[in-house]
Amino acid sequence: MALDNVETLECTLCGATYDPEQVIYTCPNHEGVAGILEVKYDYDVVDDQFDEPLDGNIPNQWKYRAFLPVDTDATPVTLDEGGTPLLDAPRLSDALDVTVRIKNDGQNPTGCFKDRATSIAVTKARHAGRDVVTCASTGNAAASLAGYAARGGLDCRIFVPAAAPDGKLVQPRVYGADVLAVEGSYDEAYDLSLDVTDSYGWYNRNAAINPFQIEGKRTVGHELAEQTQDEIPDWIVFSMGDGCTIAGCWKGFREFAELGYVDDTPKMLGVQPTGASAIHDAFHEYDDIDTVADTLADAVAVGRPRNTLKACRALEESGGTALTVTDEEILHAETLLGRTEGVYAEPAGAAPIAGIREARERGIIAADESVVAVVTGIGLKDTAGAKRAVGPVTEIAPSLDDVEATYGPVPDPSPDTRPTR
Repeated sequence: MALDNVETLECTLCGATYDPEQVIYTCPNHEGVAGILEVKYDYDVVDDQFDEPLDGNIPNQWKYRAFLPVDTDATPVTLDEGGTPLLDAPRLSDALDVTVRIKNDGQNPTGCFKDRATSIAVTKARHAGRDVVTCASTGNAAASLAGYAARGGLDCRIFVPAAAPDGKLVQPRVYGADVLAVEGSYDEAYDLSLDVTDSYGWYNRNAAINPFQIEGKRTVGHELAEQTQDEIPDWIVFSMGDGCTIAGCWKGFREFAELGYVDDTPKMLGVQPTGASAIHDAFHEYDDIDTVADTLADAVAVGRPRNTLKACRALEESGGTALTVTDEEILHAETLLGRTEGVYAEPAGAAPIAGIREARERGIIAADESVVAVVTGIGLKDTAGAKRAVGPVTEIAPSLDDVEATYGPVPDPSPDTRPTR
């Protein structure tokens, strides 16, 4: 095996280092999962190995294999994740009074951003000879891991909170995974997944502790750096749950800047629901931090984020900040994004839009700045949330009279618009 682009795994708390070739999740010098590990690279090797043109043609995230902590002789388990589009959003920009572009990661193979990390996890698990992969999830990671486990020929066992949306629990079962609904919160499902990992030796994909997961997520930073190299945005906006995603994007974008591939870096804006605001509260040094998540945005309903340190570091290093929005503002953002740009996002994926509006109102984002909002999941993941936003359908009889009652009398058609049969 050869992992020559990686120097070591380093504890974010005490600086202890570990062999990156081994399967290790957290630093054993600390109780619980406090000792989160950081992958440290040899960027001379990375730069030497990376010979892809930065021409905006991104077939999938494996274009950046030189940056990924995967053995050179490992065969990737991939469904062509990454390479998602960056869309201009003129009508949304008008509504928010700032220039916005949309990075639509709901177009990943299983419908969410997590596929970037999962491809790395399953590749490493299979290369290490593991037969079973597991994780805790509110739904998206479960579906993602199940899909990639099927692709890689591995068994998959998922732990989810019993309140996870039904739609998100069907998808992993279609992929053949065992889905275990835990009577409790996401945090309780998470703790149980750690217990079974220790007991059974299954490979754990949990992005908050598996040090290699955030490395897959950082490919969105590489992609955005490449896609915006001629017009680096002032801000990139993410919703935050465990904190891995925004930290990964910042690391990837910063790497491209430090290697001289792009000229500048954006500020990061992290958005959390008011009912699940632990990273926001830690960043702003609040004393009273609630550990119980209560939000309809289930993908970020995390009461005890494990990657708070990395997320806060990304916000601080980039010169960015964090803010909160209400569930009602998230639902409004979901419909605003849909009706202005035709992008259907789940609540967590729409939260950045609500965050941009809040940031404009508070003067955090200026009218002359540019913004990229990352939509992390497709709306089909949580249709129940969308129903709350749009209300019921209008029921009518199969009669033109009922249509006229809704829209007014049928107008007399002009000669050039009259249909022919």
